[in-house]
Amino acid sequence: MFSKEESRLLRQEFWTSFGKSFPRKWTLYNTKIKGLSFKFHFDTKKAHISLDLEDDLENRINCWEKLVALKGILQTDYLPDAIYEEVHFLDNGKEISRIYIPLNQKVSIHNKNTWREVMEFFNTNMMLFESFFEEYKDIIKG
Repeated sequence: MFSKEESRLLRQEFWTSFGKSFPRKWTLYNTKIKGLSFKFHFDTKKAHISLDLEDDLENRINCWEKLVALKGILQTDYLPDAIYEEVHFLDNGKEISRIYIPLNQKVSIHNKNTWREVMEFFNTNMMLFESFFEEYKDIIKG
């Protein structure tokens, strides 16, 4: 087990190392679409990347419908393992809509032996996700 401080330092080391290994300006929150953001997630059990819709319900539904219409393109041309969740609850109880791609292997941010695999997964898949977004953002923005 790690103390909170040891865990915090490992997390910090991972993200610093990721940034140095794959220096790139990621889109993340800079989508220019209200409530839509890309996220990296890595904890002690799993890793995934996601596109989260966290806006008010009306805008979320509007944007979600466009993303669902593009599902075939996303899964055929970019990310075949993309999972659509119209209703997803965050740990804090907030309801969002999410499209995510999980890394289907046992990984832990506390295990440095899994870091390289996670970094490569993040880099490869987020680049594909962002390419899809760049190509179709005008449709998604509507």
